[in-house]
Amino acid sequence: MLPRHKTKEVQIGDRIIGGNQPIAIQSMTNTKTEDVAATVEQIRKLTQAGCEIIRCAVPTMEAAESLSEIKKQITIPLVADIHFDYKLAIAAMEHGADKIRINPGNIGSSDRVRAVVKAAKERNIPIRVGVNSGSLEKNLVEKYHGVTAEGIVESALDKVKMIEDMGYDNLVISIKSSDVMMCVKAHEIIAEKTDYPLHVGITEAGTLISGNIKSSIGLGLILNQGIGDTIRVSLTGDPVEEIKSAKLILRTLGLRKGGIEVVSCPTCGRTKIDLIGLANQVETMVSEFPLDIKVAVMGCVVNGPGEAKEADIGIAGGIGEGLIIKHGEVYKKVPENELLPALRYELEHWGE
Repeated sequence: MLPRHKTKEVQIGDRIIGGNQPIAIQSMTNTKTEDVAATVEQIRKLTQAGCEIIRCAVPTMEAAESLSEIKKQITIPLVADIHFDYKLAIAAMEHGADKIRINPGNIGSSDRVRAVVKAAKERNIPIRVGVNSGSLEKNLVEKYHGVTAEGIVESALDKVKMIEDMGYDNLVISIKSSDVMMCVKAHEIIAEKTDYPLHVGITEAGTLISGNIKSSIGLGLILNQGIGDTIRVSLTGDPVEEIKSAKLILRTLGLRKGGIEVVSCPTCGRTKIDLIGLANQVETMVSEFPLDIKVAVMGCVVNGPGEAKEADIGIAGGIGEGLIIKHGEVYKKVPENELLPALRYELEHWGE
């Protein structure tokens, strides 16, 4: 992995991003922000899963005003996502947003952008300048003969300069595309041109399977070059799944420690137990434990003690009995139907 790209530090609520700070995991609620109870409930679930910064859509004045009550009931920084109406951006800041996300290109005239910048400056609230490939200006599409990484970067930096010229530089940049390799290239280019913190993600990545694959490849390539200060895995579905994926991407790249890693064999004709169901149950269960260990779930004698020796602890079935394995050695034998509770017991007493 290349050395971390050095960026400015920016404070969002009580969290600092950029510089040498750990890469923060973000997500976005899919509730109606006007529904305070539902939004707070979802944010709490996301926080428990490991979300560190949350973004809420603010499409109405009622949504902006709801931020005050939402803020009282959550423990992580709140970002207001604004499109088109500059008054909503100002109202969101007045009602407690820790950061706002705008695309100055769809806010309107420079006077409207200036009004937003003035409100942010008065409160020292960061502005995330967001540009997506789908919103690229016509003149840049014509200049670069289509939607390109170079065009996305130029669009973002033009908007950054606009805000800098208004006397404000408390900024975060986000450039996204659903084209994975275009997104990777755009981040490579912009990292050489700015030291503002970068929020990284593959926009409109898709459903759980396709979205995870595209995000893992794109984020993996970008983060491996030392680029990125916050990330979001954009999935069509329960946003809690975004957090699970983001944590695993960071852990796989060696950018985050903590949390149990589950490895399991892919199954074959030797498998005699419901290994797929067992592995899924284990993965859900271990999320409760703040341990930095590897757990193996194996389905036959071949993958049992032998293949699981790299794990701190493992379970194996389909061999007439259940085995609890520690560092490649059989530690305990239990009935196969008691593998899950036996593993839970070992994790609850880990280190004793």
